[in-house]
Amino acid sequence: MRRWLAVMAKAPRAGRVKTRLAAEIGTVEATRFYRTALAGLVRAVGRDPRWKTVLAVSPDTALRDPVWPGGVALAAQGGGTLGDRMQRIMAGLPPGPALIVGSDIPDIRPAHIARAFTLLGRHDAVFGPSDDGGYWLVGLRRSPRVPSVFSPVRWSTADALADTVANCRGLSVGYADELSDIDDAADWSAWRRRSGGCV
Repeated sequence: MRRWLAVMAKAPRAGRVKTRLAAEIGTVEATRFYRTALAGLVRAVGRDPRWKTVLAVSPDTALRDPVWPGGVALAAQGGGTLGDRMQRIMAGLPPGPALIVGSDIPDIRPAHIARAFTLLGRHDAVFGPSDDGGYWLVGLRRSPRVPSVFSPVRWSTADALADTVANCRGLSVGYADELSDIDDAADWSAWRRRSGGCV
């Protein structure tokens, strides 16, 4: 059965992405980071033959825009809360285990994704924790059904991971590697030191 990797991505337009980061380092640099991180993520994991990658894009009207990295399938996220959109992605993918990741985690490598899929061989759900109390990855085995685990969740808080795990009652949960997303200037500076500014 095919494995699925969904990357949630916003159209990389100035003023529409990484607004918290932009308030600290400027809109141009924040947008450049987002474009670079998204392209780097697709290069790193998007064409791996061990899974099929789909870019789940927002807004839906940007689906045909020429801004997306090539070589991967595109799908619309749809409307609603973050939880609504994640649940829709999980329910809408063809059969097989599925992972969802964000597009602002430039340290993701194929080994991280492969390990998460291995964990889904032993668990019903898998999470990749981040150091802010959220998570950079969530995966569901989706067999024999797709469980509803994304509501209620206090998104963008230190409780997001704990809330989602609490919604997994009756499911076996595994944990992948911890990685950090880039939300503010401190995260961005730490990433620049690690990578030399290159994804």
